[in-house]
Amino acid sequence: MIWPGMGDPYKRKKTLKFLAITAIIAVSVGLGSTLVIGQLDQNNPLKVCIENRETPYKIKATLEIIIDDLPTPIPANINAGLDGKCQKAMYTLTDDGTIYAEWEEEYPWEIGHFLWMWDFPLKDMDQGKSTVFVNGKESSQFINHRLQEGYHYKFVFTTKAYDESKDTDFLPPEN
Repeated sequence: MIWPGMGDPYKRKKTLKFLAITAIIAVSVGLGSTLVIGQLDQNNPLKVCIENRETPYKIKATLEIIIDDLPTPIPANINAGLDGKCQKAMYTLTDDGTIYAEWEEEYPWEIGHFLWMWDFPLKDMDQGKSTVFVNGKESSQFINHRLQEGYHYKFVFTTKAYDESKDTDFLPPEN
C-alpha cells in the first residue's frame, strides 16, 4: 500500500520535510513550555521545598476532619520533610490536628491548599453534602476559606459511596 503523499518522489520528499518540521516545532514548544512553567513555579509556595528558605511568615491553626460521621486522624509529619522528602510550606508535626503554613512573605493560604498538598481524596467526597466549620460557624466558602492564625477548621465530609439509610434502618420511629 502506498500512503498518501508517498507515491511520487517529489511529493514524498515534501511530505517527509513537512513532518520533520512539524516534529521539531512540537518538541520545541513542549520543551519551551516546560522550561517556562519550571521558572514560574520556582517561587510557588504550593510546589517548592522550604528547607533552604527564610520563612518569617508563619501561621498555625487546628484542623479536624469527620468523614461519614467518623473522626479521621490527621497524621503527623505530613509534608514535614522528616521522611527524607522535602519540607513543604504547609505541614503537620504532630497527630493532634495542628497544621502549619510558612512562607517568605504573606500569602493568601486557603484551608483547601493543605488538603491538596496532603493528597486528600476530595474527589471521593460529595461536596453537596459536605461542610466546613470555621471556629464553630459554617463557612460559605467551603475549602476556599482563608487560613488564619489560631483558627479551628472542622471538615464534615460525606463520601459519594456513603449509604445514610444504614444508620437509621433499625432505629425506632421518631415521635
